[in-house]
Amino acid sequence: MRKKALRHLSALALAFCLAGEQSFALAQDAAPAPAKTAAQAKTQAMPSSFDLKQAVEYGLANNPTMVSARAQLLGSEYDQNSAMADFLPTATLNYGVLSYDRQPKNSGVATSDQTMWTGSLNLHQPVFTGFKLLSTYQKAKLAKEQNEGKLTQTELTLISGIQTYYLSHLKAKMDVKSANDSVERLKSQLKVTEAFYEVGLKPKLDVLQAQVDLATAEQTQLTSKNSLDTTRAKLNSLLNLPLEAPVEYVGELAYAPFSMQLADCLTRAYKNRPDILVGIKSVAMAEKDQTIAGSAFYPEVSADYNYYKKGDSPSINDSKYLSSQNKEYWTVGANASWTVFQWGSTYNKYKSGGESVNKMRADLENTKLGAGFEVKQYLLSQREAADRIGVARKSVETARESYRMALARYQAQVGTNTDLLTAQASVSSSEASLSQALADYQTALSNLYVAMGEKNPPLEIR
Repeated sequence: MRKKALRHLSALALAFCLAGEQSFALAQDAAPAPAKTAAQAKTQAMPSSFDLKQAVEYGLANNPTMVSARAQLLGSEYDQNSAMADFLPTATLNYGVLSYDRQPKNSGVATSDQTMWTGSLNLHQPVFTGFKLLSTYQKAKLAKEQNEGKLTQTELTLISGIQTYYLSHLKAKMDVKSANDSVERLKSQLKVTEAFYEVGLKPKLDVLQAQVDLATAEQTQLTSKNSLDTTRAKLNSLLNLPLEAPVEYVGELAYAPFSMQLADCLTRAYKNRPDILVGIKSVAMAEKDQTIAGSAFYPEVSADYNYYKKGDSPSINDSKYLSSQNKEYWTVGANASWTVFQWGSTYNKYKSGGESVNKMRADLENTKLGAGFEVKQYLLSQREAADRIGVARKSVETARESYRMALARYQAQVGTNTDLLTAQASVSSSEASLSQALADYQTALSNLYVAMGEKNPPLEIR
């Protein structure tokens, strides 16, 4: 009988095990696929190409510096709410036990238990704090507005960085194309020179010069390609993308005239620049700090409501010694306190706050002066670059025509190899000057809009 019972128990245990494994397998099949990691989701959502506007908008949404600035702003909102809550009454609960070394007696009669349990509630309402609470709340509100300005400043800084490297990337593209064209011209020229040398029409020196110029052009080509890869990697980092992400940044360097005058630019800068707004808020906050320091000159007034309950057990519901009036009662009162002398501590703190206000005002004026200089500087830079663009375009046309004529003369055996190489170098040099002028013009425009405190992601003339 015992063996038969053991066999039954073994069969039952095996059935339970098989059922458990089957349930686990079914649960695994029914379970949802594991969530994709943030990196995988980000890689899949990454666009394959960006224009300038898309790159700026993507960077503003994903760059870690923007996340930090938004977190700082959100924290200041919580600080403002906290300062607002200080105007309201506070409630404090107390619960405790007190043991005497002997039972309290009066005229030999016990008046209380040897162990007394007490519970109390206090409601405290500040009535007047020498403008401290009001100034603290106003300062918290100003801090929030200041962080809004800092968020805008962070956005402008990021926009400037993305646009600068985007323009550098477009310039690198132009430089790569120019370098490739130069290498192709020199390779073709080397073949012609070698052919002339083989039939005895040109000396070996012409072949060597052509080889040297080709090697120099190939080095320039490598440098241009490296600059292209470097600017792409920097753009990827600013957009919070993998450094080796195969993203294509499209567009080309173009010129559009900017007609705004200095007075208009300065007006917009003084109105819109976030660092000026931050400076104004800093002055106001310093004034609030001075008011808070001077609040100690005034008395503080508050009101309190207290409710008490006592008993000889943890439940504090009853006591066989205390009367009903002594075991449960409440009080209402007002309090005023005034520190009338602190050896000049309050006075000196108040005067120090005044000097902080003066410092902030001076810093604000310095910020305005710097803003005006930046606007003037970038306005002059874009005008100078605009003039260079016109000169560079004419230079490119002239250099290309000169190269065409030098090539025709060389092939007709009436021109020298030196003339042809010089003309080819002039083409490369003039093309590099044009791309640099276009990049400088667009970069100066980007810096000018940032100096005016204006967001212009596509870098359009307004």
